[in-house]
This record gives sequence, structure tokens and C-alpha cells, in this order.
Amino acid sequence: MKAPYFWSAGLDPASREAAPLTRALLTPLSWLYLAGFRRKLAQAAPERVSIPVICIGNLTAGGAGKTPVAEAVRSRINKLGVRAATLSRGHGGREAGPLKVDRARHTFRDVGDEPLLLAASGEAWIGRDRAAAARAMAAAGVGAAVMDDGHQNPSLAKDFTFIVIDAGAPFGNGHVLPKGPLREPVVSGLARADAVILMGDGPVPGSVAGCGKPVLRAHLKAAGPAPSGPLVAFAGIGRPEKFIDSLKAAGADLRDAVPFPDHHPYTAGDFRLLKQLASRDGARLITTSKDHVRLAPELGADVLVFPVRAEFEAPEALDALLAPIFKRSEP
Repeated sequence: MKAPYFWSAGLDPASREAAPLTRALLTPLSWLYLAGFRRKLAQAAPERVSIPVICIGNLTAGGAGKTPVAEAVRSRINKLGVRAATLSRGHGGREAGPLKVDRARHTFRDVGDEPLLLAASGEAWIGRDRAAAARAMAAAGVGAAVMDDGHQNPSLAKDFTFIVIDAGAPFGNGHVLPKGPLREPVVSGLARADAVILMGDGPVPGSVAGCGKPVLRAHLKAAGPAPSGPLVAFAGIGRPEKFIDSLKAAGADLRDAVPFPDHHPYTAGDFRLLKQLASRDGARLITTSKDHVRLAPELGADVLVFPVRAEFEAPEALDALLAPIFKRSEP
């Protein structure tokens, strides 16, 4: 899905770009969506499993940086001596789970792109039924489940919830889906969380500053230097511009950039266009790790990958939040 332009913040509400008529027509749908969501929360009976569950959630539809944060949190928990694994729904995959992701056997069409990416650096599981998946993880010896997304899913009880917020574009136009990008109102979403992770540069939003929860700051950092020579970038993620900015910050000779919708399944036609763009400047194609796992082998063989990771400004503050969770869970 590609985010509508009128979801952006800072537009004149009466301007053509803000699509006032479209927003007005979508208002009743937003009311219905919100009523259904509140009913789901009110009727839920979250299941508690035998291992700690740490949720990495957000309040908007995509683009905040949850997956790199989930990877970083899993790594920090592993360093505490606990076997941690990520737990994802498996968006876009045909497998319902619960199952442990095996990169030698599964493709993104089986388990989704984000779980496949997470499996490259650690243990990753999927399950459309989150509680059943967490039980399966515990039975297999996993010591902690790090949920990649799931703040709006009340089926599984969480021991700690981080809300990830893109500091450069926190809440869009401030409206709930489909009128805006919010999955739920900011105030109620923050109230159910335990801490906030602000990704990137930008001021702390007033609603975050006033929520009384710990606020950590993290940044997406390149895992290595940018490749030399002219490049044409493409990305189908929540906010492709963040990938472009990371390349520029790393000093890449970027000649062009092509955004695609989040989770876009690339076709041979897409690659004809991309190769035509690259051939004009004798450039090579480059994309994100998440996009690369969605490429067929014959398409992705010559495409460069520019991996990024989430780095916390104060990792000791993250450890201080995580350590008590595992002290409470000790027998």
C-alpha cells in the first residue's frame, strides 16, 4: 500500500493536496474503524504465556522502523543471556504458522519479507495466531518473544511494549485510518505502552513528552560504507525516503531513486524500468535488505544491498528497561 499524500502533516486543510472532500467522505469510515477497534480491545482476553513477551509496536501504518528496532532489541536480550526470538504475523506469506523461519527453505512468499529478513541475523518465528505462536516458541526452548508489531493485537499479553515513532513524521495528519495514518488515537496508544523509541532526528512530540513514559532515541545507521560509483536506488518500504536519506548520508553517488509501495512484489516489468534508468548513467541498482528478499534470484543477482540497523543513543537505558523483565520471570 502506498500512503495517500493527504495523510501528510503540515498541509493546509483547505488545499487540493490535503484533499478536503476525500477526507470528509472518509470520516464516517474512520469512525467505524475506531469503533470496531475499541470493541476488539474491550472484548479481548489476552493470553499470558510462560515466557516474557516484548512488543515493538507503533501507532501509524508502516514506516516507523519497527523491524530494525525488533532486531536490535532481540540482540540486546540475547546479550543478557536469554534466548530471544522475534515473532511476526508473517504479513504477505501463505504460511499461517506457528513455525520457525528457515531461510534455506522459506521464501518471502511463504513467511513474508520482514520475518525472512529478521531470520538473517537471529531466530525468527511467525504465527497468525500470536498466542499459539508464543506457546510454540516457549515449547521449543525460546526464552523471550520479541513481537515485531502487535500493539493493536490484544490476543497475547505483553510484559513490555515499546512504541516506535518516526521523529521526522510522527503522526501524519493526526487522523485515524483511512482518513489518516493512525491505527488508533495517539493518547490511548501511548497509555497502553511502557516506553517510546523515537527514530531519527526531530523534536519530541508534545503528546509523547506529556505521556510520562521513558523516551529513548535511536537512529538507522548504515551497516557499512555506500558502494562506490553511480547508483540508482529503489525501495518498497513504509517511507522509501528514509532509505534514500541513509544512502545520501553515507556519501552515495545517487543518480535516481524509485519508490514503490510497502511490501511491493517486484515483477520483470519493474526491473525493465529500473535497468533502463540505471543504464543512462552506467549505474548499478541498489535496494534495502527488506526489498532484496522479495526479489526472484534471476532479478536480484546483480542488485546491491545497503543494509541498515537501529542504533540507540543510550543502549544502557534500553538494558535498564529490559533487565527487570527477566528478573521477574525467573523461577
